[in-house]
Amino acid sequence: MTSSRAATFLGFGAIGLWGLLALLTAASGTVPPFQLTAMTFAVGAVVGLVLVARRPGGLGVLTRQPPIVWLHGVAGLFGYHALYFTALRFAPAAEANLLNYLWPLLIVVFSALLPGHRLSAHHVLGALLGLAGTVVLIAARGGLGAGFESAHVLGYAAAFGCALAWSIYSVTARLIADVPTEAVSGFCLATALLAALCHLAFETTVWPASTLEWLAIVAMGLGPVGAAFYLWDLGMKRGDIQVLGAASYAAPVLSTLALVAFGYASPSPVLALAVALIVAGSLIASKDMLRRKA
Repeated sequence: MTSSRAATFLGFGAIGLWGLLALLTAASGTVPPFQLTAMTFAVGAVVGLVLVARRPGGLGVLTRQPPIVWLHGVAGLFGYHALYFTALRFAPAAEANLLNYLWPLLIVVFSALLPGHRLSAHHVLGALLGLAGTVVLIAARGGLGAGFESAHVLGYAAAFGCALAWSIYSVTARLIADVPTEAVSGFCLATALLAALCHLAFETTVWPASTLEWLAIVAMGLGPVGAAFYLWDLGMKRGDIQVLGAASYAAPVLSTLALVAFGYASPSPVLALAVALIVAGSLIASKDMLRRKA
């Protein structure tokens, strides 16, 4: 059994991997979103299924799961990505990402509804500082323009739906903690198949044009769209949900730092401010865990 602290640090690993997502997406070329989702989730699913098949009981761990578990997993993984692509199609990227990044704050808030959990002021303060850092970062990178416009209401609704879908998926994972993390491989496979159907219905196929682009897609499937979901599942089921929720605001900062490191973006004082806000928020939210460790 994974300890709470160990599971929390595994959850941090998922956040770190998500920090590489923008860099790998930029390196993957012009592959359409649903096609990219299908390809990367297929990689993550195949690797997971191979590992599951080698364990006692094999793939039976997937067939034994009740429909509600499959609904939870597929709605969380595929539902989030489908809503995200809808948001980017019908709303400006900066505003859509800002609404999408309400999910860490919602995780902290919704966690108070779980049995044995309560919401403390430092959890909320930490999450709000993280949100403030994300606002600063997105405003500097994309420009929030004149504000939210009624013409983009469908995109805004989809972006907020992203935040709801991922936060609900994450928090309710605690209620099915007895479901083994290996089941995530099945959810990834179902997500890949559904994304492939959406691609065939709405997009024109564009294959990677170079070895680098293929490698970027495989790396996405192994990391941010593969291992990250397994680590996140462990973190949500066994770790400190409120700490992980607040710490999740590190993902957009890590993403920007990775883009800077590889020449896709430039460093700036705004980035330093966003880092400071998010680090401060994460430390405040982690106060209880840090005291226990001390």
